Amino acid sequence: MLFKCGHNHAHGAHHAPASDAGARAARVDQLGVRTVDIHCHLHVPEVDSMLKDAFDLKSEPLLWFANDETRKFQMAHGQDIMPKITDTCLRLAEMDATGVDVQAISTAPNHYAYWAEPGLGRDVAQTVNNNIAKVVGEHPDRFVGLCTVPLQDPQLAVAELERAVNDLGMRGVEINADVAGQELSKAGLEPFWAKCEELDVIVFIHPSGFAKGDRLADHYFSNIIGNPLATTVAVHYLIFDGVMDRHPGLKIVLAHGGGFLGAYPGRIDHAHPLRDDMQRELPAGKRPGEYLERFYFDTVVFTHDQVEFLASHYGADHVIMGTDYPYDMAETDPVGHVMGSNLSDDQKRAILGENAAKLLKLD
Repeated sequence: MLFKCGHNHAHGAHHAPASDAGARAARVDQLGVRTVDIHCHLHVPEVDSMLKDAFDLKSEPLLWFANDETRKFQMAHGQDIMPKITDTCLRLAEMDATGVDVQAISTAPNHYAYWAEPGLGRDVAQTVNNNIAKVVGEHPDRFVGLCTVPLQDPQLAVAELERAVNDLGMRGVEINADVAGQELSKAGLEPFWAKCEELDVIVFIHPSGFAKGDRLADHYFSNIIGNPLATTVAVHYLIFDGVMDRHPGLKIVLAHGGGFLGAYPGRIDHAHPLRDDMQRELPAGKRPGEYLERFYFDTVVFTHDQVEFLASHYGADHVIMGTDYPYDMAETDPVGHVMGSNLSDDQKRAILGENAAKLLKLD
């Protein structure tokens, strides 16, 4: 079960010093913006039991492509953060301490379960979504929900997306960067992309390791290289296999600053006019790098200059504050991260909350 405010807890929150939080709040109040975290996770313990008998470690690249040291640390880390990722009261306290007004909650990536039999995948998605909706319903001024769907069966995925949006009030959907090793552009997902357009909801691409990550076993490379690499590959395929052209209404938000492609678009633009296989699915005269201007990028990039780069190249209106709460790879001072940049006040307002409010229909 998920915990909520009102229970007694033995664990304690790890907050920023009150003076820091107060100074941060004062700076944001001067800007007059409601801050929104687009990238934060919730774990539903009930799903662990649902998946226990069917689970195979090979299905989770983050753990499978990891040496014993990394795997042991990761398992312990999962237990360490369990209070934060399940306890609504603790979550709210940490939001207050870090200056986050609203979280867009999405599932923990290990609960995508695209490897599971479709019926089980549907049941898992429904359980996760019902729990997210419950948390949102208890604190509608602080949370909105992003659903999960069983992409291993596109028809079931569409049905659950409709239920989650129309019945549960979800504002978008979180998906992996691949479907159990299949590319998002090659997994029969045309009905899913079309439904996302029709419902006018965001698609938040959040990877769960790199599906071909046998070279990434050491030094936690399965995450620090594998996650942004998975997003990078996924975005390439969405562009070059024509998904972005066939679905011009898609609103795709990319975790971890969009992976590596967002910072290195010149290579695809250089190669495009030189090779037929780079041009086959794209309209004549259109640079592949132009498609990147349609994506949205979160701020989980850890340096001010990278936030500034994303804003200057793709527009501050396409950059959105995120944390990756509550994992160790999270940005622990998301508001300060944006406020400490050399961006203008208008750009900071957009990134801290205005862009997310528009995409999530908060106003």
